[in-house]
Amino acid sequence: MTAREHYLELPTSDRDLRPTYLFMMKCLLYSRMETGLVSNKDYYDEDVNVYIAHLLNSFIQPEFIERARPYLSKYDTEVFHRLSDSRDARLKYMLYKTNADFLLVSLGIFDNPDLHLADGLPSPPATPERLHLRPSEEAHIGRGRTYYRFAYSYSQQLHGRNQAVSEVLEKLSQGFDKYLRILAHMRGEYLDLLRRLSRGEIYHLERVVNESQREQDVRSKQDRLLDLYLEWKQAPLDGELRNRMQQLVTEIREMDPEFRFDVPGL
Repeated sequence: MTAREHYLELPTSDRDLRPTYLFMMKCLLYSRMETGLVSNKDYYDEDVNVYIAHLLNSFIQPEFIERARPYLSKYDTEVFHRLSDSRDARLKYMLYKTNADFLLVSLGIFDNPDLHLADGLPSPPATPERLHLRPSEEAHIGRGRTYYRFAYSYSQQLHGRNQAVSEVLEKLSQGFDKYLRILAHMRGEYLDLLRRLSRGEIYHLERVVNESQREQDVRSKQDRLLDLYLEWKQAPLDGELRNRMQQLVTEIREMDPEFRFDVPGL
């Protein structure tokens, strides 16, 4: 187990490192209790807890992303096109399962179905012509549910009598939106992940920050001007002080055109 797969729980006097899988499982179970979607409420699904905790823990490892990359497709048409001429049940299983897993995490944890998790980057902005064609959140949820359903069907061909994985995939298909709600709670309460700001929000935030900085700069220059004025009062014949005051007045008026101050003797 690598160093990336350990964490130090705070606050605690115990300095022992613990497996990150335990952190994921603990947060998941707390989230289930706090949302009222407790384990085994409608059917036995402790096995789903184990699956989701392992899935979340896998995203810590870059190797997992690299292994999943060849199977990921952003659109249904891409998935169906890749499978149209294939009779390989394992390939179909991996394609559907991997895309379903990434949809579960991108919707539940990152709140962004358009996130290119394989690249770690958001999708490029849609063109105006295609903006109205982008799937709704309900459509993404439907995709995740359907992908898990197909993965369940093909897993039965692959795993034979080992029905454990198949049962988990079937439960994820049936309760996809429920598990999204649990992960969404986990995102905000335990992972402290914030929604990515849009370009418009960043623009307005920068304007607010710049305006605040401008006001601070104006006040600073006004304080310096007052200090120079007090110095000039002690030496009214000092032309250098008058020139420095005039320079400051010019700078302040460039930042605040309504500022008024008459430099004595000019």
